[in-house]
Amino acid sequence: MKILIQNGRVIDPASGFDQKVDLAIAAGRIVAMGQVPADFTPKRVIDAKGCIVAPGLVDLASRLREPGQEHAGMLESEMAAAVAGGVTSLVCPPDTDPVLDEPGLVEMLRYRAEKLHQARVLPLGALTVGLKGDVLTEMVQLTAAGCVGFSQAEVPIPSTQVLQRALQYASTFGFTVWLRPQELHLGKGVAASGPLATRMGLSGVSVAAETIALHTIFELVRSTRARVHLCRISSAQGVDLVRQGKAEGLPVTADVSINSLHLTDADMGYFDSRARLTPVLRQQRDRDALRAGLADGTIDALVSDHTPVDADAKALPFAEAEPGATGMELLWSLALKWGQDAGVPLPQVLSRITAEPARVLGASLGTLQDSVGQLAVGGVADVCVLSDEGHWLVSGEVLRSQGKSTPFSGYELPGRVRATVVGGHVAFEA
Repeated sequence: MKILIQNGRVIDPASGFDQKVDLAIAAGRIVAMGQVPADFTPKRVIDAKGCIVAPGLVDLASRLREPGQEHAGMLESEMAAAVAGGVTSLVCPPDTDPVLDEPGLVEMLRYRAEKLHQARVLPLGALTVGLKGDVLTEMVQLTAAGCVGFSQAEVPIPSTQVLQRALQYASTFGFTVWLRPQELHLGKGVAASGPLATRMGLSGVSVAAETIALHTIFELVRSTRARVHLCRISSAQGVDLVRQGKAEGLPVTADVSINSLHLTDADMGYFDSRARLTPVLRQQRDRDALRAGLADGTIDALVSDHTPVDADAKALPFAEAEPGATGMELLWSLALKWGQDAGVPLPQVLSRITAEPARVLGASLGTLQDSVGQLAVGGVADVCVLSDEGHWLVSGEVLRSQGKSTPFSGYELPGRVRATVVGGHVAFEA
């Protein structure tokens, strides 16, 4: 289908392009930005007047709950949520049921996702078999099946020796290892250590759980030179350590979740299980450091950390409730809110959810490396039309995800996604 998106402000953070021009799409690719060929006759016209035309959003942390919950139609609902949130490419962790530790499982997930013609799914393979931390997976075979990196999800590896061997293996083949820095024993609590957790009688997760893990990871990176992506940094000290590691030249990147960027432990309120999250919400000084780190580039990307949790799993005492919150449909609005609050220019805000996440993925994108997270003539047409004006009320009724739980329920957030185009196909239109 030939599509013309007209009258919008086209912003491509990857190239610095920022002009009010038309964008033409044909055969799944961008054929013009600006001067549309005279013989171009569109079958579909999208009026983007007053809106931003940007690359499709790239989310580095979205759980789809499949394989494992096919019977509930989770993949269909979560992919619909993705395109409603402007997300055209998403990375899913391997902590499914069964775990993504075999090529056949990865191929099945990608096949089912491709049949839906919505967002592009980029799976992470398990770093160890069954995420048990003992035996390394066949990373070469998993990469051939479509994995873009390797992760332990939320399960730390108990043995530093096993982690070292995993990084050596990954470094040999140029693979990226995705790790959430959390020390195994110190990270078992349900709230951030501090006065509030103490008063509420909740087991605490100290900042040391993150910093000890970061020190260990950095030492192993120094010796192996493996490329590591640090998932969902949550503390001010963690931001400082990442900044130091990057200044040293270590091959590391990092992201932060929309939850940690906007919320603090005070948002737990009276044991509100919607704020039962992983990583735990920390204090205001941590939130401020995360915001500053995202602004100055210490933290590369903002992620939704989308984890759909059903109502029954949240209708439990705080410490027993399943951690997680829906987030893909909130990614643009919460990125925009951060930019407005912190005075960050719009192109820079967009870069943290488009160009920078794509740079983290790098060569693992293969032939899509020159298309994902950017607008380029000749590139695959992953485009979203975004409004940065007006507000909308977050509620379960307006979310397409099966997971209705979010700590932002009841918030009025700025900006909406007006349309999402994936590979030249209009996957969503408000």
